[in-house]
Amino acid sequence: MSFILTTALERSANRSLPEPLSGAVTTALEHLRKGCFQRSLCLVVSATSVASGLEVGYEHYKGSYSNPVMYTPVALSAALAGAGLLGFFSGVAARTLLRWISVITLADGIIGFFFHIRGVARKPGGWKLPVTNIVMGPPIFAPLLFGTSAYLGLMASYLRREEDLHSVAGRVHNAISEFAPGKADWRTNLRYGRFQKHLSSVTVLWAFFSGFEALYSHYKANFRYKAQWSPVLLTPLVMAAGIGAVKSRRIANTALPAASALALADGAIGFYYHVRGITRRPGGVKKPLYNTLYGPPVFAPLLFAACGFLGLMASLLRREKK
Repeated sequence: MSFILTTALERSANRSLPEPLSGAVTTALEHLRKGCFQRSLCLVVSATSVASGLEVGYEHYKGSYSNPVMYTPVALSAALAGAGLLGFFSGVAARTLLRWISVITLADGIIGFFFHIRGVARKPGGWKLPVTNIVMGPPIFAPLLFGTSAYLGLMASYLRREEDLHSVAGRVHNAISEFAPGKADWRTNLRYGRFQKHLSSVTVLWAFFSGFEALYSHYKANFRYKAQWSPVLLTPLVMAAGIGAVKSRRIANTALPAASALALADGAIGFYYHVRGITRRPGGVKKPLYNTLYGPPVFAPLLFAACGFLGLMASLLRREKK
């Protein structure tokens, strides 16, 4: 019998934790496994949208908003944060408003990726000097990473509400879903928490994007601190675990959560170091706006942590129906 992470966590919680806490842990794991965590993910979407909106807002401010399209991610991040909050209170808002704003935000990230590529190409030497112009030009994968919260919002729009898990209709639908023959479409898989392989694939892509961003961002700082190598070294580990998780349930329940937990912790530690870097600039906290603008990108490590979050979520979900 193959190792299942959620089953192992439930047994560990029942053995080691007092009753109220162990019950909460097992209930949360069941919600994740059955795809009934729409409200919770809506709150995550709202919080991540605020962080990514602030990050892109001050990065584009440094670019003087020279192109009107630079305002779009700032506006969309606010809209997505609001839609996430509405989705927490209303299932209708989650299935409609949150879904469409997420789609528009994802499209905006793809368009922004094109503009960043064009910005690199327009620098002196263009793509004939790829290393120099990628390092000194606009952060090439940042617009795609901006779509992280939008991707989570789109995912949340297809999930079920937490209260649906133990409702009569929810139990009937669960039984039908479990025993229905044939291959389910992606919407059904997502609705019932069966998208482990898909989310593992997304983790691989996001790890590559955020790892590349960390590489050239820290390269510009000449890797002054040894800790700056950590996201660069963890990136191939997370990518390998994600690729393995697509092919193997055992890897998805063992190597992927381990690598993802390291990435999540590394992103949190990196956030602390970036905040510390800002406070150590001349003027420190007395000049918060100036030092945030021209210090290390304060929320960038959280984008790497988001890869760990995606990987951990994938490890707790069920496999797609074949």
